[in-house]
Amino acid sequence: MKKLMDQILKFGVVGFIAFFIDFGIFKLLSSVFGVHYLIANFFGFTISLIFNYAASMTFVFERKENADRKAEFVIFTILSVIGLILNELIIYLCIEGIYENIPLLMTYMSRQWAETFGKVVATGIVMVYNFITRKIFLEKKDK
Repeated sequence: MKKLMDQILKFGVVGFIAFFIDFGIFKLLSSVFGVHYLIANFFGFTISLIFNYAASMTFVFERKENADRKAEFVIFTILSVIGLILNELIIYLCIEGIYENIPLLMTYMSRQWAETFGKVVATGIVMVYNFITRKIFLEKKDK
């Protein structure tokens, strides 16, 4: 149990850094450069993915001894693309499904705040998905 808790803590630290990379790029592109929020999200997520792969496989998960690094990266990427799709869908639902259909929210919350809130919600949900799927598909199994 201690090993799992240590691993979750390390995953949290790596995820926290990856979140700031992702969120920083998202806000820079969407708020400063006016890039559409879904495109900004795609670039933030993708760039943080590269950091997350390197850090996760170095500090969080124990690699399988005989794992092909290319296959490992492909699996990591496929799992992450699924996470990206979930991330995009959750943000879209927060904006297009909830924010834009509840006039009270539009009155008291700017669209930028709604996008930020959607991004935070999506990140939390996808973080849980990422940990579970990476643990199942990428980590060496204890005997």
